[in-house]
Amino acid sequence: MRNARWRERARLVRWWRLWRSSRPTTFTEKVRYKMLRDHRRLLITFADKAAMRDYVTSIVGQRHLPTLYALLDHPADLVDLDLPDRYVVKPTHGSGAVVVVSSDADPNATLPSIDACWAYTHVRPERADRSTLVDISQYWIEQLYGQGPNREWAYGAVPRRILVEEMLVKPNGKIADDYKLFVFHGRCEFVQVDAGRFERRSQDFYRRPWEWLPLSGGLPHSADELQQPECLAEMIEIAERLASDTDFLRVDLYVVDSRILVGELTSYPAGGDSPFHPESFDAEFGQYWTVPRAYLDRDFGETDVC
Repeated sequence: MRNARWRERARLVRWWRLWRSSRPTTFTEKVRYKMLRDHRRLLITFADKAAMRDYVTSIVGQRHLPTLYALLDHPADLVDLDLPDRYVVKPTHGSGAVVVVSSDADPNATLPSIDACWAYTHVRPERADRSTLVDISQYWIEQLYGQGPNREWAYGAVPRRILVEEMLVKPNGKIADDYKLFVFHGRCEFVQVDAGRFERRSQDFYRRPWEWLPLSGGLPHSADELQQPECLAEMIEIAERLASDTDFLRVDLYVVDSRILVGELTSYPAGGDSPFHPESFDAEFGQYWTVPRAYLDRDFGETDVC
């Protein structure tokens, strides 16, 4: 009886969310619309940081991926890995949990406690105790990510593993800037630039090709004017090719020396809660995106939206 009541309540909640999101106009409304209705297997591939690598290789080539040091089913295997002085550890099934190890970290920075480890952390090699990294990684894979109010369902279908990759740095040794390209129906319209992670973080938005927007997503703007990347046209081409089979995708890229590298493919920026200040930009981003009545899976037809 209890399970029957729970299932009925879940159906009612889902119906209410579907009804409320049935006529989206803003970007955030359309992200939530997509979260509820788009259950294509392609979204699981995008969400899975391991499977995403195979997808990127098939579309634009392996040269656009960071070097992979290890893909682990068992966190305990971290102990015996032979790793360089710089590397990154993260789970395959979520976002926002990363341990960066390099000699450029704050000498006083330490690994977080288990109850605070779903976060970005930067420590020096001598502070990256392997047994603690194992404990953190074990905690990560025990967590079911994306089950908040808007439910990012795709992450729940991703095998939970640990990825160890190359750390991406600029010539000065600092962590590379993160270029987030918003691609609607195969065309990039906006570029978000996040810089200064673990330092003075900044965030700037540009309309294609490189028109700065007076938009804030919560972080301060860069103190200095950011120059348009020399390889921006190639970055846009890569992002548009990767997003060609879907209505919307945010493609996160890094530029390291002469390499353009894919960091992440995101279907649900900020879990459907992207802040826009002023709010008018929420509508402006949304105008480039026409959500379909139904999402079709090439192999299985119309997807189940439950």
